[in-house]
Amino acid sequence: MPAIQSAVDTQTVLINGRAYDWASLKLRLLGQLVLGVTAVSYEETQEKVNNYGAGTLPVSRGLGKIEPKASLTLEMKELERIMASAKAQGLQRLQDIPPFPVVVAYLNEANVVVTHTLNNCEFTNNKREVKSGDTQIEVELELILSHITW
Repeated sequence: MPAIQSAVDTQTVLINGRAYDWASLKLRLLGQLVLGVTAVSYEETQEKVNNYGAGTLPVSRGLGKIEPKASLTLEMKELERIMASAKAQGLQRLQDIPPFPVVVAYLNEANVVVTHTLNNCEFTNNKREVKSGDTQIEVELELILSHITW
């Protein structure tokens, strides 16, 4: 096996190439590529508990439900575009839009794509918050979803 040289030895700044970053993110919402997304957050947690029997140490572990959470922050112009489309379909509120997937893809310099799908999403809120000095209006939207395909 060849020896691994350190960056200090070779004066190489980039050892592993480009990282996944915000610039590599592509987000599809309601079947459309969304350029006005300014933040995305998603996670899942699973309840895990120790089960006790004889003695003072756990004898097994129990698994509970998996709870996914997600939110998107969109520029108001993107949100108004979504609302206009929903109204054209006879829907009155953002929360009336039927379940949809959100696809988040990341691409690195080696053209390796990592895709995560937020499944069966629905909006749970619709708000606006604006203050003096804002140069763009961003809207944070909470999602309810069934699961994440990692």
